[in-house]
Amino acid sequence: MDLQDQLKHLFPDHTPKEEEKIKVQKDIWIQDEPIICKYEKRKGKPITILEGYNGTDADFKKLAKELKTKLSVGGSFKNNSIIIQGDYRDKIMQILTDKGFKAKRVGG
Repeated sequence: MDLQDQLKHLFPDHTPKEEEKIKVQKDIWIQDEPIICKYEKRKGKPITILEGYNGTDADFKKLAKELKTKLSVGGSFKNNSIIIQGDYRDKIMQILTDKGFKAKRVGG
């Protein structure tokens, strides 16, 4: 039961105006080509790199933020790639496939 149904249940006589309707966030653009998920070591520490997204930078940054919060790790968005601290390839690929992306594992 979403918020609109709850409000209709509490106030059956009320009809909402157009401005009062709840707005749904736009989803991220899903591409046809797979996102490449690589594993590297930099300065002896493992990192996971995601590359190959051909949508807007804002969508890719939104995806990076969502991955970092779901995994509770640090990371950054640089040079059209997402860098996640640690080896989380399996978890990241599972999250991406759940969202509708195609992911390709590269390196090991």
